[in-house]
Amino acid sequence: MKFASALAAIPLVVLAAAAAAEPPKDINARIEAIRQSSGTPGMAVAIVENGKVVLAKGYGQRKLGAPEKVDADTIFMIGSTGKALTAAALATLVDSGKIGWDDKVVDHVPDFQMYDPWVTREMTIRDLLVHRSGLGLGAGDLLTVPRGTLSRDEVVRRLRYIKPATSFRSGYAYDNILYAVAGLVIERVSGQSWEDYMKSHVFAPAGMRDAAADYRTQTSAPNRAQPHGRVGAVRGDGSQAVLDERDQLGRAMAPAGLLAMSANDMARWLQIQLAGGALPEGGRLFSAAAGKEMWTPVTQIPISPAPAPIAGTTPTFDAYALGWEVRDYHGTRIVWHAGGLLGFTSIVCLIPEKNVGFAIEVNAEESEPRHGLMYELIDHYLGLPKQDWPTRFHDYRAKRIADAVAAIKQTAASPAQVGPSLPAARYAGTYSDPWYGRIEIGSDAKGLKVDFTPTPGMSGRLVHYQYDTFVAQFDDPGIEKAYLTFQLDADGKVSAISAKPVSPIADFSFNYKDLLFTPVAALTKGAGQ
Repeated sequence: MKFASALAAIPLVVLAAAAAAEPPKDINARIEAIRQSSGTPGMAVAIVENGKVVLAKGYGQRKLGAPEKVDADTIFMIGSTGKALTAAALATLVDSGKIGWDDKVVDHVPDFQMYDPWVTREMTIRDLLVHRSGLGLGAGDLLTVPRGTLSRDEVVRRLRYIKPATSFRSGYAYDNILYAVAGLVIERVSGQSWEDYMKSHVFAPAGMRDAAADYRTQTSAPNRAQPHGRVGAVRGDGSQAVLDERDQLGRAMAPAGLLAMSANDMARWLQIQLAGGALPEGGRLFSAAAGKEMWTPVTQIPISPAPAPIAGTTPTFDAYALGWEVRDYHGTRIVWHAGGLLGFTSIVCLIPEKNVGFAIEVNAEESEPRHGLMYELIDHYLGLPKQDWPTRFHDYRAKRIADAVAAIKQTAASPAQVGPSLPAARYAGTYSDPWYGRIEIGSDAKGLKVDFTPTPGMSGRLVHYQYDTFVAQFDDPGIEKAYLTFQLDADGKVSAISAKPVSPIADFSFNYKDLLFTPVAALTKGAGQ
């Protein structure tokens, strides 16, 4: 009985601690200082405590060089923090009895097919959300990164050509493409597009007035943030510049994170999450059972110690749930997710034990206002000693970028002065990869050029590096440069082309390493179309 009494007292202690929590007294000044010191144009922050919105505010500019300010209704693209919203959309279908988390995908999408027929048969809706499919890190992302025109159905169709990196359910590897399949499940079951379903069954009932899933709304809303980034020798190097707002990836993978939300929308989302699906005014977006399911860890994430400036962020436990990452920090469970697109970053963080949640939206790619502020707020709500996490993350990222720039310069300064083996015209031709599709290698008076035809605007010159390796220097500086290596057969003809990023810190979505192009004539019929 004494043991039972002690257990019963624990929630009272937790609630007392939660009730005493308040935002830092200088929160607005602190956020503004972090924004300015990091060179971030604009950001928005929402904080919810014990079901109440205690902060929903914008800071800075929507766009560099323009007068419009960010406010609580300014929408930002939120990247992969949107995966949890796609999971919530599925939860509404689970609650209505139309699907189950462990339904086989083929029962709802009969044309779904993975590389391995056994995996095709066994893949469940839960598997789509937890990164244990056997696909490699970022597999298939190049179909929609940095942009793409393929339909959701076509992107999903090409899954059958992507070879697995590991066996099914044997380990963790983050992907986006299976969230496109999750979106397709919603479409096939509901009879609506994913975009329309999100609007009518998630945003509207949740009271998210400004949230948008469809591209036209996102790019026509008058109160919207613009993307910014530093595009120098590597991503993150150089001066802050405005990026093309209409360059936000291919829409096929929108269920993986192409949503736009304001600080006020985020505040509603935090309230609903912390309440286990209950709406502030009564009623529910999803059931308590579904809420618990979405927070339950499924796939263990391997833990590597973080480097010295941010070593204190290393967890002792880390796992992926349904659209959420669950880890510990100083013994406290943190339910969170980060998001990143070209020119936008975000974080959503929940501390269930304290009944606190916060969301950070940024119209740039700096780490100080996102991860730095996140850990500063976590420390505050857990009553831990204050640390200057924004400076720590700045130092970590600055060194990473500087090391990458130095490595590229060193590599470029000392290539082997050998090759190429063939005249330029003999490299020219049409080549195709089974899952990605075709590239065109052309030759003119200036030398070789390349066009990655499935990706609009992904074209440029091929500059000889060494041997039969060339650097694809794309006309768009925002696209990661790639090494293309031509393999020759015994007759001196090109038999294959492999690829890899030039930058050692290129985003994993530029998954050049997964490509293997062969001359079109040598392809099996039906692949690489």
